[in-house]
Amino acid sequence: MNTGSTSRATNLWLIRHAPVNGPRGVIHGPDAPADLGDASALAALKARLPANAFAVCSPARRTRQTAAALGLDAVEQQAFREQDFGAWTGRRHDDLAAEPGAAYRAFWQSPAGNKPPGGESFVDQIERARAGLALLPKGDAVLVVHSGTIRALLAIALDLTPDAALRFVIDPLSLTRIDRLENGWRVVAVNQR
Repeated sequence: MNTGSTSRATNLWLIRHAPVNGPRGVIHGPDAPADLGDASALAALKARLPANAFAVCSPARRTRQTAAALGLDAVEQQAFREQDFGAWTGRRHDDLAAEPGAAYRAFWQSPAGNKPPGGESFVDQIERARAGLALLPKGDAVLVVHSGTIRALLAIALDLTPDAALRFVIDPLSLTRIDRLENGWRVVAVNQR
């Protein structure tokens, strides 16, 4: 990996959106709003971001709201949306686990490769994120996205198996920094608050 000149690098400032303003334990859909009540965390995060960076967010309401609260004029990019949980979107994990049948329990036996009914796998999300990376310009890029998206990008940068990438904890309003260099990747920080 070349860690010399970064003039040809794309420096990725990966922000997980603010917490969802809604019930806990739910697989939230793209229309779930952000809880932007932690003004000090937003201000601290905003102060760490580079000026005049290219900004991207997923099309989800919570990422758009978080980007706006950070003062970013973000372009929506479908490639960076959260994993699609299909028929399970909007449902509580506890309710799904209590239902007859083994679909929900079977999913968690291999969550990286399995697909929820009508949804996509984490492996699919990684490939979407890889396609999105190709669209980013060189220089600083701030992405306001989801925990799954950040895990997918870490899988790409670190050449991890999808199962290994799912081990990362990515908190709301955390910063993960990775750089795409001319000949490889550099991981600067993961899940900083």
